[in-house]
Parts: sequence; structure tokens; C-alpha cells
Amino acid sequence: MIRSLLRTALTFAAMALITGHPARAQTPAETEGNRMERKGNAEEKAADAEKARGARTEKKGKALQKAGVKNDNKAQEESGKRMKKKGRAMEKEGEARSDAAEQMEKSGNDAEKAGVEAKKASAKAKAEAKK
Repeated sequence: MIRSLLRTALTFAAMALITGHPARAQTPAETEGNRMERKGNAEEKAADAEKARGARTEKKGKALQKAGVKNDNKAQEESGKRMKKKGRAMEKEGEARSDAAEQMEKSGNDAEKAGVEAKKASAKAKAEAKK
């Protein structure tokens, strides 16, 4: 009898340890905050790639312009100037997108925090209602 009871208790204890705690449900604000944060991270990564591409274009333009000056080739020199200018513009656009993405990520964090605070307030209100 005691062995059976002990075996059953150990089985339930092992099951409780294996299954762990139930997953907590997220509030809509937390979900939205996480989504905004992920989108901000992806946008920031794309903006960084654009900045790098602009820097490469600008460097290529400088080299082309320098070669044009060296070879006394006006067309090549002008082409290099245009490429350099285009690369600089691409880099600035990437920086602007990166700043916007960082702002989106911060907004996502704020929304997530608001959701957590709402959940805590709700839990506190429920606890007080039970008293």
C-alpha cells in the first residue's frame, strides 16, 4: 500500500518537473511590442547593409575619379564624381532608415513594457478583489 502510494507520488512529481511551468499568455500589447521590435531589428539590418553598399559605391567612385584625373580622362573623372555623390546619398539614406528602425524598436519596447504593466495591474486588481 505504501509502496504503491510512494510510486504514484514519485510519478506525479517527475511529471511535474518534466512538464515545467505552463507558458504564460502574452497580452496584446506585449505581442504588438515584440512584433514591432522584430520588425525594427530587420529594418535596421537592411539599413546597415544599404549604408555599407553606399560606402562601397562612394569608394569606387573616388577610385574612378582619381583614375580619370591620372589618365586625363574627363568623362571618367565626371563618372567617378557622380558615383561618389550617389554613394554618399545612399549612405545617408541608410543612416536615416537606421535611425527610424531604432525608433521603431524603442517603440516596440515601450509597448511591451506597457503590456507587462497592464498585466501586473490586472493581477493586482484580481488579488485585491479576492480579499
